[in-house]
Amino acid sequence: MDCIFCKIIKGELKSYKVYEDEETLAFLDINPVTNGHILIVPKNHYETIEEISEDKLGVLMKAIKKVGAKVKNAIEIEGYNVSLNNGSVAGQIIPHLHFHIIPRRENDGLSPWPHKQYEEGIAEELTKILRIEKEEK
Repeated sequence: MDCIFCKIIKGELKSYKVYEDEETLAFLDINPVTNGHILIVPKNHYETIEEISEDKLGVLMKAIKKVGAKVKNAIEIEGYNVSLNNGSVAGQIIPHLHFHIIPRRENDGLSPWPHKQYEEGIAEELTKILRIEKEEK
């Protein structure tokens, strides 16, 4: 496998590790959006969020929470974004599941994607096809 994140996990490529446990690794992004931009990856290779088990995803989320709190306190920021680009069309460049922690400051110049309004009837139609019903026991 020629996955850059797998190589970082194995120690084959240099990284600036900030957190590691048995199942996750967090390191500075080499092309940061802001100073302190961190990537958090599962040590096992999963390409997208649909491939990881809920239990393993829970472990990953605990690491995200821990690293996010450390970033917020250590570099004294007001907040941070946690983001996932899931699939190449969504901007995922490395095909290994990873979350971004992007430190934010007031007036830092970053802005989220543009927001739009639904055309007449679209919200209702999407609700019908996207609704997940409560599972029967």
